[in-house]
Formats: sequence, structure tokens, C-alpha cells
Amino acid sequence: MKSEIGQTSNPVPGMTTGGGITHAADAIPQPLPVWFPNAKSMRSNPAQLARERHLRFEERRNERARIACELHDTLFQGFLGASMLLHNAVEQIPADSPSKPSLSHALCLMRRAIDEGRVALQGLRSSVTACTTLEQAFTDLLDQFAPGGVRSRILVSGKPRALAPPVQEQIYLIGREALVNALLHSDATSIEAEVEYLPQRLRLVVRDNGCGMDQRAVQAKRDLHWGLAAMRERAKGVGARLQVWSRRGSGTEVEVSLPLEIAAKTCA
Repeated sequence: MKSEIGQTSNPVPGMTTGGGITHAADAIPQPLPVWFPNAKSMRSNPAQLARERHLRFEERRNERARIACELHDTLFQGFLGASMLLHNAVEQIPADSPSKPSLSHALCLMRRAIDEGRVALQGLRSSVTACTTLEQAFTDLLDQFAPGGVRSRILVSGKPRALAPPVQEQIYLIGREALVNALLHSDATSIEAEVEYLPQRLRLVVRDNGCGMDQRAVQAKRDLHWGLAAMRERAKGVGARLQVWSRRGSGTEVEVSLPLEIAAKTCA
């Protein structure tokens, strides 16, 4: 049944000897238990492994929040101030001035950069965890950033499942990248994301009817400005498969899928 809910390893510790760093070659004679005293027990203790993953997930989330605050207080505020000054200057220039079109275009580019920065900051601050679902997170994203005149919706198929926070976060970030690309670059009039909870797999598809991409570039896996490389790396990191279909003038479809046993693995 399909429903529509929205419109719109640990690094190996370094060793020091007399103030110097012990090189890898010097460390080879050390027995394995010195480096990984609990390696065997961790492999046989899923709960401990889950706790380790959760701790690393929290560390990454806290670091992203710190970076977002610093960017907001420095670069983002600077761009906002400069855009206000430029806006006032454009307003004071006579309509028949030969310099007004260029300045107006510069103001549009600056506003677009600010909009993209706002989306990026939102992505850095937010972290999709078990307290929300993928479909709700995408609905919130479209509600916040979808411009007027664009028909957007979120579709859900199957029975929703609770997902492991680290996996859910990466799937969300892949979908978010695809949605932001569609919102900012595709000139689409219709954008949708579909989350499918299949019996054996989790599947996310983002579609738009926009300008599309050069299919040769997609097949060659060239990144251009579409963030394809980042999406592929995120998918690979959680054992997911990413596929992109696009053609100039025919829109774009991004699909990411992975076994449900991986996606739904408990992160205690």
C-alpha cells in the first residue's frame, strides 16, 4: 500500500617513546592483543559493536553542529550583510543605468549562494535519528525549502521500520542531496521522494521533471556540481547501491537501496 504524507575503527592509538613517534615498522613486532585487546570479544558481542557505532555517530553529529555554528557566525553572516548593502545599492541606481543589469545579476547570484548555504547549514545541524522517520525528515525539508510553483510530495510504500540511526542518517543525506539538487538546479515543476519498505530491502527514489543531466557525465561518474561523488561515497559506506538515471530535458531519478537487515539493525 502506498501513502502520501506531504505536499510541497577507532584509529589505532599512536605510541610515543621519549617524545618521539613510533613508526609502523617498529610496531610490527608487538603482539596483536597489545593493539586490540578486545578485538575477539567485540566481534562476538554485537551489543558492544553497536555501542561503538553509536558513540562515533554522536561524535560526528556534535562536530557537524560545531562547524555549522562557526560558519553561521562568520561566512554566512558576512554574506547576508553584503547582500543587504548590494540590494540597497541596486535600488538607488536609475533603471536606465547600464550597470544596473550586472549588479542585479550579481545580487541574484549572491541570494542563490545564501539559499544554498542555508540548506547546507540545515544539513550540518540536523541529524536524522530514531526520533523521526525518513519520510517525515524529507517532508520537513521540502516544507522549508521548496519554492512556490513547485509541486512536491513524499510517498511511502510498505510498513515503516525503525532504522539504525547511523544508516538512516546517511540515507537521508543522500536523499537530501538529490532533493536539493532538484530544487536549486533542475528548474523542475514536480519533485517527489518515495520511501519503500520492501520485505527484504529499503529503497529511496527521488524524481524530478527538470532539465536533467548529461547521461554521458552520469555514466562516466563525473561529479560536476551535482554532488554525485558524495552520494556514492555515502552509499558505499553503509553497503547501499546508488543508481542515477537522467537525460537532458527529461528529468532525473536517483535511487538508493540496501538490504533491510542492514538498515534496520538495532543501534543500542
